[in-house]
Amino acid sequence: MTRSHTPKSLAVLLRARMHPDSIPSPPPAPSPPASPEPDPSARPAAASSVRHWLHASIGAASPPPAALECFSDGYRSLDRGGRHEILRSLATDYDVPRARVRDLMRQYVSVSATGEGGGEQPGAEREEGGAASALYRMERGLRDALRPKYAGFLEAMNAQPGGLKLLAVIRADLLALLGEENAPVLRALDGYLKEKLVTWLSPAALALHQITWDDPASLLEKIVAYEAVHPIRNLIDLKRRLGVGRRCFGYFHPAIPGEPLIFIEVALLKDMATSIQEVLLDVPPIAECEAKCALFYSISSTQPGLSGINLGKFLLKRVIDMLRKDMPSVQIFATLSPIPGFMQWLLAKLASQIKLAETEMQEGNLIEGASSTFRESILFPEEEKMIHSAIDQINGKQGIELLQDILKSSQWVKSDKLSAALKSPLMRLCTRYLTREKIRGKALDAVANFHLQNGAMVERLNWMADQSEKGIEQSGGIMVNYLYRLENIEEYASSYSATGIIRTSPSLS
Repeated sequence: MTRSHTPKSLAVLLRARMHPDSIPSPPPAPSPPASPEPDPSARPAAASSVRHWLHASIGAASPPPAALECFSDGYRSLDRGGRHEILRSLATDYDVPRARVRDLMRQYVSVSATGEGGGEQPGAEREEGGAASALYRMERGLRDALRPKYAGFLEAMNAQPGGLKLLAVIRADLLALLGEENAPVLRALDGYLKEKLVTWLSPAALALHQITWDDPASLLEKIVAYEAVHPIRNLIDLKRRLGVGRRCFGYFHPAIPGEPLIFIEVALLKDMATSIQEVLLDVPPIAECEAKCALFYSISSTQPGLSGINLGKFLLKRVIDMLRKDMPSVQIFATLSPIPGFMQWLLAKLASQIKLAETEMQEGNLIEGASSTFRESILFPEEEKMIHSAIDQINGKQGIELLQDILKSSQWVKSDKLSAALKSPLMRLCTRYLTREKIRGKALDAVANFHLQNGAMVERLNWMADQSEKGIEQSGGIMVNYLYRLENIEEYASSYSATGIIRTSPSLS
């Protein structure tokens, strides 16, 4: 990658979006530039033109590059409603030709029945017959017929300059549409497109590049814009993350030059960090020769349309291999990760238990000493006592009601008394959330599931590790270290995939 801007010009480029004294909220998922609100009467004409180029591309045996380019330009110019209209047409009008499939199946069954009805014959004689040849021809025809009509269009678009980026945009739009209309025909298009993207974005097609301060300003701007875990606060913050004791690696595809598909940030430390503050504000960093731990503290995808395609798994393994070769002194490979779903899960759990308690009171179950099968003790008695003693006005509320009231606001972190009372129950419940709460046999927390399926184990929870507003709202400030034991990565990944077993350190068991 060549240098196109000096650091000084980079500062000019970034000045408008960077604020030294505040940490902005994470940027929204990137989307095509907003265009002025179109005239409603103009949309049908614009969408009609794009549909024309779509039909011209799919209808041809070999889609003409000019038609693909016109479709691409036209699709990008459409507003959200116009794009959804095109996606519905693509999924519905160019689906699998089921009438042809049914005809071929009838022929296939007919020939199969004829070939099998002649009694017992030696296998070699049957294979040499005309019926066997017809069956093979029909099977090839069935395979071709079962391909949706849009298959050739998608493959031709991928080969077109800028086509892979457009396909990622199309899938992002498709995922948004599926959120509104969960139609089988749209799911089929998404499944097919995702399958093709997995093939086109295989690790062999991707280049690993270490991103440094000397890279083009356009690339560094993208790092600032796409950083989704810990927003980059200012130019000093960016330079620190790319400087001594830090690494940033990205996966690049030749069809999308100058823009990483995904990137990961690494801190070189003496040991696993217990808070994100010590990672981001580590000034000065330790000498790299003293580093014993490579801590992965942020991984960000830049393309919403690649959701569900696990590029992070391959990036993480490539980076670990590179660091092992370049820095033999580094023996610990771990993360300092957010727990984005913990507080949402806990508040929902508290609300459901409070509702059950109210229902039982109304039905008189408690008077007879009975309780619902779904009732559980969220708080231990000693934890409930600590919460009661930390609050001046209880108003006859139960411990879980008080806990719910406290957690609805992030103000509790400003009280040393409340923080001390909540530490024990929140750390215990967070351990339960990470290690026991599951969906379809896998960890409920998306970040936990990502690292566990890659072969990590849950090593340690860290209290007040992220004291930003986002960190308090998402996880009560708790962060987790996932540890990659190199000798056990494959074993842990296999057992988690097969059985959902979550490996933890003895302190969390």
